[in-house]
Amino acid sequence: MLGVLVNSGAIIFGSIIGLLFSKKFTDELNDMIMTGCGVVTLVIGFQMAFGYANIVFMALSLIIGAIIGYALDIDGKVLKIGEKLEKLTKKNDLLETAGSKSNFAYAFLNSSVLFCTGAMAIVGSFEAGAKHEYTTLFTKSILDGFIAIGYASAMGVGTAFSALAILVYQGSLAFLSTWIQPYVSELLIKEVSAVGGCMIVMIGLNLLNLKKIKTANFLPGLIVEIIFVVVKGLF
Repeated sequence: MLGVLVNSGAIIFGSIIGLLFSKKFTDELNDMIMTGCGVVTLVIGFQMAFGYANIVFMALSLIIGAIIGYALDIDGKVLKIGEKLEKLTKKNDLLETAGSKSNFAYAFLNSSVLFCTGAMAIVGSFEAGAKHEYTTLFTKSILDGFIAIGYASAMGVGTAFSALAILVYQGSLAFLSTWIQPYVSELLIKEVSAVGGCMIVMIGLNLLNLKKIKTANFLPGLIVEIIFVVVKGLF
């Protein structure tokens, strides 16, 4: 769990730095930072998405996942979690002031999807849990920390609370790694990361205000992609 804790800590630390600097930023500068974060997010997303091995599986996973996510209203439920966490920050004047610049739940949602989706999160958690090897997660922590600075300065304190999602998601993978890792192939990680990359592209589009996408509704697509890869491996 050391690597997972370091990763969560890096996000919190980066968010704090971003919040401290954001107090000195004008609305115009905040808008520029948001644009920068959006462009960088797009680059990260496209880089991951272009790693696909089967574009048909990726397309079907996103479409089927979106239908499932819409039916379950996953985006709405994640936002409600963010709203409940926001109420906790209102008990702290510093956090309330920092979070007043933007939508707390929106920041929590986008940051959680970004930090939890990708090959480094999966591979790093497995290495940490099964081999006590933390290099991948430490590297991810550095990257996430810098991204958190930009996200927090542009969107607010909700970014810091995405560390909770890291603890739950990567912590679970690390804990279950001994049982899960033998069944996780390189192809599976590549395909899941590609679908995750598409979702990160959606976050980038949201940050740039090009289109409002309920990104969390696409999360079931990750499970659908896993099913496709596993079924394909049986034949």
